[in-house]
Amino acid sequence: MLGIIGGTSLLFADLPPLEEKVIATPYGKATVHCGEICMVPRHQNTLPPHKINHRAHMAALKIMGVDRIVAFGSVGSLKLEYPPGSIVVPKDFISWGGIPTFHDTTITHVMPGFDQDLIIGLSTIHPDVKIGGTYIQTIGPRLETHAEVRALAKIADIVGMTVASEATLAAELDIQIAAICTVDNYANGIGDDEVSYETIVAAAKEGSRRISIILERIVKELG
Repeated sequence: MLGIIGGTSLLFADLPPLEEKVIATPYGKATVHCGEICMVPRHQNTLPPHKINHRAHMAALKIMGVDRIVAFGSVGSLKLEYPPGSIVVPKDFISWGGIPTFHDTTITHVMPGFDQDLIIGLSTIHPDVKIGGTYIQTIGPRLETHAEVRALAKIADIVGMTVASEATLAAELDIQIAAICTVDNYANGIGDDEVSYETIVAAAKEGSRRISIILERIVKELG
C-alpha cells in the first residue's frame, strides 16, 4: 500500500476521499487518513517540526500495511538553480542531529536512502519535477542564519526540517521512500526577499493547484 506524508505543501491541496483513523502505536497515537492509500498529516494540525512524533507516524503507516511512501516537504533553496516554484525529488539527504530511531536499546545499523525505483516513478509525474540534488535537514523550528545557509550550501541543495527523519525511520521499517520537495523560498540570505513562515504558507497556497495534480497522479500511478 502507498503512504503519503504531507505538511505545509499539502495545506491547500485537494486531497482524495479518506477516512480519518487514530492509530495506537508503541510510540504514541497518530492520525492517519485511510482508503486506497494512507495519508499522515505530518504536523497533526499544529505541531512544529521539532515536536513531530515521527516514530508514531511511521509505526502507524507500517501497522496499516504501507510498504512505500512519498513524503511531501516544503523546502528552502540553497542554490540559485533551484528557484522558488521548483519541485525537486532529491536523490540523497544529510542530517547529523536530532534523527529519531526505533533502535533505542539495541545496536543496529541500517543503510538509509531514497528508493531509486520510486524516484524513477516520480520523474514522469509532472513536467516540472526535477530529479537530483541533496536535501539537508535542520532541527527547527527556527529558520537558518545567513552563516548557516552559506555553510549548508557547500554540501547540499535544499533545506528542510522533516524528511530525513522520515527516510531514516522508513529504512528501519524496511519501507521504500522518496520525497517530493516544493521549493517555497530561497534560504535565508540566498535571495533578496525576507523569509518567514507566512511567506512559506503563501507559496504553498499559490502552488496548491499544481500539487493537487501531482498528488492525484501519484495516487493513480503509484498507489
